[in-house]
Amino acid sequence: MPRTALRICPLCEATCGLALTVDGSTVTAARGDRDDVFSRGFICPKGASFGAVDSDPDRLRAPLVRTNGELREATWEEAFDAVAAGVRPLVERYGPHSVGVVLGNPNVHTMAGALYPNVLLGALGSRSLFTASTLDQMPKHVSSGLLFGDANAIPVPDLDRTDHLLLIGANPLESNGSLCTAPDFPGRLRALKARGGTLTVVDPRRTRTAKLADRHVAIRPGSDALLLAAMAHVLYEEGLVDLGALAPHVGGVDDVAAAVRDFTPESVAAACDVDADVTRALARELAAAPTAAVYGRIGSCTVPHGTIASWLVDVLNILTGNLDRPGGALFPQAATDRTPRPAGPGRGFALGRWRSRVSGHPEAKGELPLSALAEEIDTATDAGEPVRALLTIAANPVLSAPDGDRLDKALESLDFMVSVDPYLNETSRHAHVVLPPPPPAQSPHHDFAFNTLAVRNQVRYTRPAVPLEPGRMAETEILARLTLAVTGAHGTDPAAVDALVIEQTLAKAVREPHSPAHGRDPAELTALLTGETGPERRLDLMLRLGPYGDGFGARPDGLTLERLLAHPHGIDLGPLRPRLPQPLKTRSGKVELLPAPIAADLPRLARARDARPAGLVLVGRRHLRSNNSWMHNVPALTGGSNRCTLHVHPEDAARLGLRGAQPVRVTGPGGAVTAPAEVTDAVRPGVVSLPHGWGHDRPGTRQTHAATDPGVNVNQLLDGSALDPLSGNAVLNGVPVTLTPLTGAEL
Repeated sequence: MPRTALRICPLCEATCGLALTVDGSTVTAARGDRDDVFSRGFICPKGASFGAVDSDPDRLRAPLVRTNGELREATWEEAFDAVAAGVRPLVERYGPHSVGVVLGNPNVHTMAGALYPNVLLGALGSRSLFTASTLDQMPKHVSSGLLFGDANAIPVPDLDRTDHLLLIGANPLESNGSLCTAPDFPGRLRALKARGGTLTVVDPRRTRTAKLADRHVAIRPGSDALLLAAMAHVLYEEGLVDLGALAPHVGGVDDVAAAVRDFTPESVAAACDVDADVTRALARELAAAPTAAVYGRIGSCTVPHGTIASWLVDVLNILTGNLDRPGGALFPQAATDRTPRPAGPGRGFALGRWRSRVSGHPEAKGELPLSALAEEIDTATDAGEPVRALLTIAANPVLSAPDGDRLDKALESLDFMVSVDPYLNETSRHAHVVLPPPPPAQSPHHDFAFNTLAVRNQVRYTRPAVPLEPGRMAETEILARLTLAVTGAHGTDPAAVDALVIEQTLAKAVREPHSPAHGRDPAELTALLTGETGPERRLDLMLRLGPYGDGFGARPDGLTLERLLAHPHGIDLGPLRPRLPQPLKTRSGKVELLPAPIAADLPRLARARDARPAGLVLVGRRHLRSNNSWMHNVPALTGGSNRCTLHVHPEDAARLGLRGAQPVRVTGPGGAVTAPAEVTDAVRPGVVSLPHGWGHDRPGTRQTHAATDPGVNVNQLLDGSALDPLSGNAVLNGVPVTLTPLTGAEL
């Protein structure tokens, strides 16, 4: 008999509530949960395809272990024995930094990915960490760290109350939002307009979001920071700076005035291809709005000045008094955040505590640029051992990072490689051991990361909709066992990992004067924790110690796991509220408006005013029915508009003699690919666009549907050398390319 089970969607950052129809152990349908406290029934095509994603026949059902050069199915015991035998001797001989760890985007969409990688990294002691953050969002973390002292203190636009929203490099009608968790982002933008608000979009493409806007500014790719600096200049020049209630919490306002003095709208107009009058209007409209928020995303991060652009987004919010006020940009407060500490000076945020071995890239937030992974494997230097073993967890950098061909060869040369992945893909095909997590319906879900970025405070948790199949292993147990195997504790009960985390967390909490557990007996508190599994007990611990928690009885009406389970559609914790100065962890205890690393990088931005692309430049593209490369293996999420085509403006097509869907060779710094052209005015002249995540044509993979329409890997056009120097983020947009239309004889 079919039944209904609730599940939070793990397929994008919107985190919508789903109502699944389950027949036996099969998800047969998915619809939006109308009673979900956050998404209120909204669903996108990805969520509607949850059942197809869950039952993809190409998902691995058992571990794979390489024997005599071939991957074969093995037992879990054999797999973890092989991991311990393959990785641990390398650590002991060459040191922990010889083991690299790559964390992909899906890690932040699962409980296991949120709870265990930091434990693994802490126990392993490796500095060779690479994540998807340096492909899309590290500039925002770095700018937040420098401004607020905390790289994870990211203010989000108060979408439901703002009067004026300026989006730069963001297309939430396709992406559903990023670093801004908002179910039904499109509906929220339409509601903004319906209540008389203004939507402005700055983007070189006429996206679906741009079509909705009151004003669309088709900026030249890569010049976002120049436009924002010029807007800040106008605010100072015309006396429009008004910090309001923020003033006591901000230092360096006069320093920023001097720093942007030369970035006049006229001086950046040619580089941005935006008239000075338009730039002045943008600044004036922002300042005049009763409330306003500036929001920048991947288009403004994946460029040469991504950190400066991210910094300027918050500078504009601050200078107009819109940071930390309703209708502006506020700091969310997640239920599993640490116990709020009293406001006051903190440790601050530091960059470059260590550097990569080959090119000397500074670490940011404990990470090295993913673009540097290949050279860290294949290049010998006197600066230390290369990466000899690699752990990839929900990551496919052969497609997602620049120059996949080089990385492909580098992975082949590793002494040992482990992949935690449901698929045999372009990256995991190189592994010596593949550990497949179960389908999402068989896993619990709580959004640890995305609730810290949500446009409304709320908390939700769903247990597995379907019991774990025989022969499967929970992803939480996989990562716990992996941690033990690579750190010399192979064979230890995996429950010991959760027990140790609980013990360490409570030992710290009872020593902190501001903690509700201060002075209590850790053993007594441990006995109060509830939950059927170690991960649930850890969730209960975080809820109890968090800002809404019961404090182990100190606040009887506070949150616990039991209370959350009694509310299957979630608990609404209210709209975002002003929180300054509590979130600040800078050494001064204030917002440090002009951090020294930013000031030192501004001359490089000033030189960019004279830069002009000689020909065409490349930008990426997002599809509503896609997120990561693995989604191309789901038939319901491919076809239609979700195709790997090269968007070319009609003027550029005419100049090149390009007709219709003619194949085109695209050549960039890292190589060349061939894709069918799609002539459209959705891109501005001088700009071409290819979507990411394609290129499913390498041998040895097991993604049947994706291979029928493989597309091309846009990141093969990049050689990995172009990075934002402050964050190490790859430059993926505004890359110079050349086009060559191909005829029959050349194909």
